[in-house]
Amino acid sequence: MTVPESFNAAEFLLSQGRPEAPAVVSPRRTLSYAELAIEAHRVAAGLLELGVRREERVMFCMVDDVELLSGILGAMLAGAVAVPVSTMVTGLELGQVLADSRARVLCVSGEFTAQAVDALTAAPEVADVVLDRADPAQFSSRARVHQWPELTTVDDMDFEPVGTWEDSPALWLYTSGTTGKPKAAMHRHASIRAVCETYAREVLRTVPQDRFLSVPKLFFAYGLGNSAFFPLAAGATTLLEPARPTPGSFAARARADRPTLFFGVPTFFAALLASDVPDDSFSSVRYAVSAGEPLPASLFTRFRSRFGVEILDGIGSTEALHIFLSNRPGAIRPGSTGVAVPGYRVQIRDERGTVVEEPGTPGELYVSGPSTAVGYWARYETTKQVFQGEWLRTGDSYLRNEDGSYTCLGRFGDMLKAGGIWVSPSEVEERLRQHPGVAEVAVVAAPDADGLDKPVACVVAAPSATVDADELIEFCRSGLASFKRPRGVVELAELPKTATGKIRRNVLRELVRESLLVPLPQS
Repeated sequence: MTVPESFNAAEFLLSQGRPEAPAVVSPRRTLSYAELAIEAHRVAAGLLELGVRREERVMFCMVDDVELLSGILGAMLAGAVAVPVSTMVTGLELGQVLADSRARVLCVSGEFTAQAVDALTAAPEVADVVLDRADPAQFSSRARVHQWPELTTVDDMDFEPVGTWEDSPALWLYTSGTTGKPKAAMHRHASIRAVCETYAREVLRTVPQDRFLSVPKLFFAYGLGNSAFFPLAAGATTLLEPARPTPGSFAARARADRPTLFFGVPTFFAALLASDVPDDSFSSVRYAVSAGEPLPASLFTRFRSRFGVEILDGIGSTEALHIFLSNRPGAIRPGSTGVAVPGYRVQIRDERGTVVEEPGTPGELYVSGPSTAVGYWARYETTKQVFQGEWLRTGDSYLRNEDGSYTCLGRFGDMLKAGGIWVSPSEVEERLRQHPGVAEVAVVAAPDADGLDKPVACVVAAPSATVDADELIEFCRSGLASFKRPRGVVELAELPKTATGKIRRNVLRELVRESLLVPLPQS
């Protein structure tokens, strides 16, 4: 039998920077690579002291700071599986993923004490709780309670990282669960190195002088790459921000700490444009990056015009760990997602699973690459549907353009037919965003009086504007084929979104279900 090759992702990441170079900067403290390595090794030794065994799960519900970063690295050094989870969940939701993962250790920041206390009632297998700046007196569970400094004061002088292989489990990431219960995508140690050697190196061209600032947090696959894997693999610096992101706070952070790479999602780029932050806030940034949802061409153009920075739009997923399809510096097609990242292959398949070769023909996007998860934890049937041999079924509807770039049409299940013809919600949304009275918009399907699905626009009005349904429908008619126009408009104070900023279209479909159940005039 061939002995697997030894590899530990945390060791790899911690060894790339000069010992004296700054590895992480947060509002509370700055650590060099040497200091971060010491901290991570102490966490690993502390977890082993608690009795954590190889491949056991360690869950983190923590703010983006040195403790979370060193905790994730320390868990991997200990041979355990790091499970960072959303800090935007309720206690009940945290309890569900805690129980599902069967984690024995929960690490939690003081800001989320209430959720953790509630969660422990649903997760009796948790043996130890490690608190960062929290009052242990609030916990009355059977679990042993420790303070974070206790974890990092264990003598690590004789500590040696627990032996792991390239294919050993390193990381579980729970999907956002917009249409069902969250599922844990299980990632290998080698997957972490893979995203650094593909997207970070080949697209971003990362160098040790880079400084990374990310709106998405470390508990997202997207944010984890931005704020941990990519900067450390390049020997660069990550700028962690524990607080909730706002345009003002991130613009101020950018002016103070001079990031060279800035990562966001379309809704945050839109919020920056709607704010009064100074136009030179991102003058140090050489590239901005967007993922999570397609970046509308109008947002790209407006952001470049105002802030002088081009946004590289791409698509990744929790299952693929990071971005696998992306625009490239100097070769951006606004409104598209670009081309495959080196090391990845993509296909578009029709409803029968046949590969679509003709440009302009929509279908479902599949991806093959070195960073895809090995499957979902304890989700046999769903794993078979999504992980198909070397191919990952993304659930996104795409088409290939004549120039070889790819354009997202929305989620595959979000495509709708009007008059028997496929309509892409994103195309209608892009038209509506051009109206000065529209701040945000999402188009979903609703049944009319005959039970036929028709497009309905859910609109958030721009400041000081009012929503005029007839005007917006006519605006679409003048800029789109008539059959693509919305048949109804519903005004909302805000669009429901997931923790990652994605629009919850399943919620919107329920909200507008009754909106077209009266006969509409034929036109």
